[in-house]
Amino acid sequence: MMNNLLKTENSTIQISLFEKIERYLEFIFEKEMKEKDSILISYSPFVLKKIAAYLSGRINMPASIGIAGETASGKSTITKDLIDTIESFATEFNIEDAITRVNTDDYYYDRSDMVKAAGSFSEFAKNYDLDVPQALELELMSKHIMELLSGKETYLPKYDMSGTAIRHDNYTLAKPSKIIISEGLFTLTEKVKDAFNFKIYVDIDEDIKKERFYIRAKERGLGDSADFIYKNANEKAEIHIKPCKEHADIVLSGAADRIKYKNFLNKIIEIIHEIYYPA
Repeated sequence: MMNNLLKTENSTIQISLFEKIERYLEFIFEKEMKEKDSILISYSPFVLKKIAAYLSGRINMPASIGIAGETASGKSTITKDLIDTIESFATEFNIEDAITRVNTDDYYYDRSDMVKAAGSFSEFAKNYDLDVPQALELELMSKHIMELLSGKETYLPKYDMSGTAIRHDNYTLAKPSKIIISEGLFTLTEKVKDAFNFKIYVDIDEDIKKERFYIRAKERGLGDSADFIYKNANEKAEIHIKPCKEHADIVLSGAADRIKYKNFLNKIIEIIHEIYYPA
């Protein structure tokens, strides 16, 4: 598809692999923007040059991707589908160390003593603000990502999301890979955003976000604290999360169909397939 798209009437005209990839990316991004229920809300033209530089080999180093958005925006689902798609491609072509995930939520400070003192997580959450960047050790997260990008193995923390507020440090061994990906509420905030080569923001309509939040609140047993937590999350998002959209290379729709995400990503993977694994 990429080669067909880039045929020219004058066969003597030669363009670089980088230019071919950039033109193909322009084509698929512009086409997607015109689609009904597009996965794309906006993107910077410069991000296409960055993607082309990596895919063409002009930049020969690992890439880091940061994905942020409000609570219940769909960022975790998008990240999971992205990882699954890349891992499937890597398995098919025996590509080792394709992608490593660094979960922003694992960097919440351990507050298990405060949960015990409060009697439950729901009571703890009434008096402790989890919806501000200061609730996470983002400097440590940035350090870990930079270590992975430099080719070093590192141990990541693991935060217990079941309601204990326990953080287990040095819990998971993470190996360097071709892609380092992270998602979370505060992934693109000031203390960590510069660790990412590609910055993605997931946007969502209020009614969809609210419905998703209350389903999740019930699953997590937030009880009568759910209303307070939702109100606080929205207020803090106005201050700490929504401004991150300005730093994003790409703004995605959190309401788009998951199949459309996978189909779009497969169009980008097709470039790798044609260049490095031709039939």
